[in-house]
Amino acid sequence: MYEELKAIVGEEFVSKEPEELYIYSSDPGTMPPVKPDYVVMPKTTEEVQKIVLLANKHKVPVVPMGGALSLSGLVRPLRGGIVVDMKRMDRIIEVNEKARYAVIEAGVSEGRLKAYLDKKYPSLRISTPDAPPIATVTANALIHGSGRLSQIYGFHSEMITGMEVVLPTGEICRVGSCSVSPYWFSRSPLPDLAGLFIGWFGRTGIVTKLGIKLFPKHRYRDVMIFVTENPSYVSDVIWRVAHTEMAEDITVWAQPRPEWAEGFQHTTIYVTADSEEELEFKKKIIRNALMDYIKQKEGGFLYLTPGMKAMFLQEPMSQLVRFADVRRGGGFEYVGAILPVDLFDVAYQKGLEIVERLGIDWAFSIRIIGRSHCMMFAYAYPFNRADEEDVERARKALHETNKAVLEMGGIPWKAEAPAQQLILESMDEGAKRLIKSVIEMLDPNGVMNPGNWEVK
Repeated sequence: MYEELKAIVGEEFVSKEPEELYIYSSDPGTMPPVKPDYVVMPKTTEEVQKIVLLANKHKVPVVPMGGALSLSGLVRPLRGGIVVDMKRMDRIIEVNEKARYAVIEAGVSEGRLKAYLDKKYPSLRISTPDAPPIATVTANALIHGSGRLSQIYGFHSEMITGMEVVLPTGEICRVGSCSVSPYWFSRSPLPDLAGLFIGWFGRTGIVTKLGIKLFPKHRYRDVMIFVTENPSYVSDVIWRVAHTEMAEDITVWAQPRPEWAEGFQHTTIYVTADSEEELEFKKKIIRNALMDYIKQKEGGFLYLTPGMKAMFLQEPMSQLVRFADVRRGGGFEYVGAILPVDLFDVAYQKGLEIVERLGIDWAFSIRIIGRSHCMMFAYAYPFNRADEEDVERARKALHETNKAVLEMGGIPWKAEAPAQQLILESMDEGAKRLIKSVIEMLDPNGVMNPGNWEVK
């Protein structure tokens, strides 16, 4: 296997050294490490195809990896085998300025594409997630990620216009308009085959190229923070702000530190415009929408110093990275539940109950998806990876949170293997049979990231 992999990608881009296998065995989350047998870094779709064909020949698992930042262990090789690190496939192939889409290879990072657009196409932007810039655009879209433009345009998976995929059998196919046309402009009006690869965690193939929507970048950007101390008000605050259609992005956050933040819910509202007059108009409409709370002294806007504004306007916010290591030791994971917005109060209280009972550090944040169509609701648990008791507390909090999410009618996002099984236990029987049939049809030898979405 090692010699054959060297022949495909070259000696310097394949490894079986124990220290490198260790690095690829886990991510910063709580899931225990699982070592691969080999790590390879292909440069082309054809090299990916040869790796998959080799894996079928030897019946060896293949696990595609982007930035390895899912935190929930999605790229751990649960059955060993080959981890395919896509980082060398980092070409930005095309930007269509008028049709507002980009075509990229699967290893292109969020930071790389953002910087490229800022320099070459300053009127265009992508929806960036609150993740380190090395997170890959493709992997984030394929796990239904969300970002700064999701309150307008939805999940990043809804921004995919097409893709090139190496199937588990080694065949190469394209889906979306690129399957018919030289342009990667849309998945409609064709049969939407993209769903065979979105949300599957690499179980149905390796996406090598992606078409992704781009959006207008406005000249002015500002942030407002509306503060309440009664969580039962938050879903209505969100509804009112979304109803104005003046906000680009709406998030809510709470945390016990620093002391001035404890006990409050902070609704962060981002506004963009092409003139100062337009910006002020939009902010005025939003203030008016929340005026009842202000008059009743049940809420108000937080005064932001220039330094605070600059921090909140960062993409991504460096403050989030600092919180991720608050316990030291590099451990961090969260349950990003997808929930209806009207369940905010229930989810907020249930999360507090779990963290208080387990005595664990926490913070929570949500991002509104669509015009309050749903929310990504995340309770985050930092931990010290060198302290096994700390790891176990975080793991228990995650498991209890996943169970609570399903009990209240939500769905855990980018679920780790145990959470996937919780989801499958709650899933419609017909849907489970369909998942099993799709996997068996596309992957007859069971080589693509086995152990994920396993219907027993």
